[in-house]
Amino acid sequence: MRPPARPRAAGTARPRPADQGAATQDRGGPEADHRGRDLQDEARRDRSVGGRPGGDRQETGRSRPARQERPATGATPSAGGRVGVVSDQLADRLAERTAMARYRVWRRIGWTAFAVAVAAGLGWAALVSPLFALDAEQVRVTGEGTTVDVGEVREAVTDEAGVPLPRLDTVGLREEILAMNAVKNVRITRAWPDGLTVELTSREPVAAVPQPGDVYALMDAEGVRVGTAEEVPDGLPSIVTSLSDAGAGRRALDAALAVLGALPPKLAADITTVSAATQDDVRTTLSDGRVIRWGSGADVPLKTKVAQTLLRAEPTATTVDVSSPGLPVTH
Repeated sequence: MRPPARPRAAGTARPRPADQGAATQDRGGPEADHRGRDLQDEARRDRSVGGRPGGDRQETGRSRPARQERPATGATPSAGGRVGVVSDQLADRLAERTAMARYRVWRRIGWTAFAVAVAAGLGWAALVSPLFALDAEQVRVTGEGTTVDVGEVREAVTDEAGVPLPRLDTVGLREEILAMNAVKNVRITRAWPDGLTVELTSREPVAAVPQPGDVYALMDAEGVRVGTAEEVPDGLPSIVTSLSDAGAGRRALDAALAVLGALPPKLAADITTVSAATQDDVRTTLSDGRVIRWGSGADVPLKTKVAQTLLRAEPTATTVDVSSPGLPVTH
């Protein structure tokens, strides 16, 4: 086995055997010259790179640099530049996300501050400023009927003039008006921007009840006293009840008022007198003198239809008894 060649110093050429040079010279001719020039060129190249002729070049006189360790990420040494680029891109994306999150936070804060400012402005305009303050000239009262004092109602409402409508206590104002005489119900509505509408339901008298002192109490269908008169007003019947027993007299009065309140307006206007000895014996007298016996205050609508039919069918009857509407009697 051939031993390995010893390393040569850089720039030195391996000596040729004497017989090889002689053989080459013996050949002669152009081919020999060409071959010689090739060998010289090869020798020069070997000297320039410090290697041996023939191709297996080996650096001598200096140590070969250590092999670079492969990055832990699996990239080859040639990809080191690429790793740096990727790291820069990740850093840029992280910075961009941080900036975007900060922008969202500040935008949210800005919108919140704007909403609070708008709400505060609207609250001031609605609750404090005179923009929606109640104007006494814009108060409208309807439905007073014949018994409600409109001036008293208007005075109670105009006392709130200058108060912004959103702060106006309509519940308390309604209770104050309901406490007034002859007011059965009331509805209060804000008329923006500075008005108020008051719709009243008045208690209308259906009968005049004699009272001590030669006066008459004007009573509505629910037995509420809505006024006082020295004489029986035109169009109202007077009620005569027994006053010996306050409780029985009150029940008889309530039964008579229930009958009057359920009658149609035309028939009620033709009644001149109502008597109620007891709560089960209510009688009415018409303007022509005929008497209708109603019994109690129950089933008045049905009794009214039967009575009207009998009054038309028997105009000469002086008494129509509909206390039992299923078995009416006339005589």
